[in-house]
Amino acid sequence: MTTVLHHFINGQRVSGANGRAGDVFNPATGEVARQVPLAGAAEVAGAVAAAEAAFPSWSRTPPIQRARLMFRYKELIEKHMDEIAELVSSEHGKTIDDAKGSITRGLEVVEFACGIPHLLKGEFTEQVGTNVDSYTMRQPVGVMAGITPFNFPAMIPLWMFPLAIACGNTFVLKPSERDPSCPLRLAELLHEAGCPDGVINVVNGDKEAVDALLGDPRVAGVSFVGSTPIAEYVYATAAANGKRAQALGGAKNHMVVMPDADLDQAADALMGAGYGSAGERCMAVSVVVAVGGAAQPLIEKLAPRVSALKIGPYTDPDTEMGPVITKQALERIEGLVDSGVEQGADLVVDGRGVTLQGYENGYFMGGCLFDNVTTDMDIYKEEIFGPVLSVVRAPDYQSALDVVVANEYGNGAAIFTRDGDAARDFASRANIGMIGVNVPIPVPVAYYSFGGWKRSMFGHSNTHGMDGVRFYTRLKTVTARWPSGIREGADFSIPTMK
Repeated sequence: MTTVLHHFINGQRVSGANGRAGDVFNPATGEVARQVPLAGAAEVAGAVAAAEAAFPSWSRTPPIQRARLMFRYKELIEKHMDEIAELVSSEHGKTIDDAKGSITRGLEVVEFACGIPHLLKGEFTEQVGTNVDSYTMRQPVGVMAGITPFNFPAMIPLWMFPLAIACGNTFVLKPSERDPSCPLRLAELLHEAGCPDGVINVVNGDKEAVDALLGDPRVAGVSFVGSTPIAEYVYATAAANGKRAQALGGAKNHMVVMPDADLDQAADALMGAGYGSAGERCMAVSVVVAVGGAAQPLIEKLAPRVSALKIGPYTDPDTEMGPVITKQALERIEGLVDSGVEQGADLVVDGRGVTLQGYENGYFMGGCLFDNVTTDMDIYKEEIFGPVLSVVRAPDYQSALDVVVANEYGNGAAIFTRDGDAARDFASRANIGMIGVNVPIPVPVAYYSFGGWKRSMFGHSNTHGMDGVRFYTRLKTVTARWPSGIREGADFSIPTMK
């Protein structure tokens, strides 16, 4: 029998009440593994009500006690690492090692949240005026919501709710309905660590649940990660309803390879950055800008590596790349590869049509490598979100930089070079939120912020780091003077400090 999942509201597993449900597939077999209830407005309202009821008490809980919760939570995630990774891989398809790596990157934010007493400290200035002091304090916002994508069912939720909760907020998480088991388990583990009822809630669902969260006046802020069109919609709708919002959208991440680069190092980096997790990463490198004489030898190094990729299910320890998430995703990726061929790019390695014995119905695709891609082609312009790497040739450094600057996305970009001047110039002038120098996937550590520029980010606050603390708190400034017993009468001019 197919396992039927649930919501997690007010510390309890809650069955779907409206009869709507969706299938959760094992992408390696194409079989339905579980069914997930799809919440309607009433169920979302129940989760928000639970979070609202829990907020007054939780927001008054001393930060040191909230930090201790995070320490206990960290231990539980580490203890259950194998179980959580299995949930990720069985519903997403990525390898176990990749799943564990993503959980670890999420765990880093939990570790960062353990320092919340220090992170919430305000500023104090004595004697800003005669016998007048000023100080600031950071206070929680209220009920916060997170809407997270399928590609990182552990890492991205962990980038959101631990820090929000450590700051004193309560939280409603709406994970992707394609792989919801891991986020549900993460919420249950936080509850097991001692989180009070109602502080963390999970509602599964589709657009109906998203719209219910965006329209609920009790939700004070929304954090989102997904495609650019939906990010723009979430940001605009949240703002129209008076909420603060951070909405991270799509990407078209470039890696510039200079002629002086170590090409073996660059090729190895591109294999992991372009084909790891079947390219289903918002920080995946999908475009190589090969400068001058670097192009042909780089292609020659990449082609045999791409052809030799070990494709298989996550249960095979030798697998290097698993399936994509759904049949629809596979068809879309293959359609974009078709368009690249039709529009004149050279398909050096063709990964279409992969069939594995025993997994004939799985959503597998081999790695694709294109050469001589131009910026007017669909495979360049669209976010493919699959194992497709496009090589754009540029005659010189400035032309390569122009390609990066002109692209509508600005999530991540990297340069591989031995030239410190070129690296420094690229880091300064590329209009991109995260830059790597000889690092292909420049995802910052937890105490720096993650976020892109241009159409990769809507809102001014990035995730985690101090930007995350600022997003999940309100800053209050207090100006205080204690009575001296001397009355000076009313003053009708604007106050100034003397």
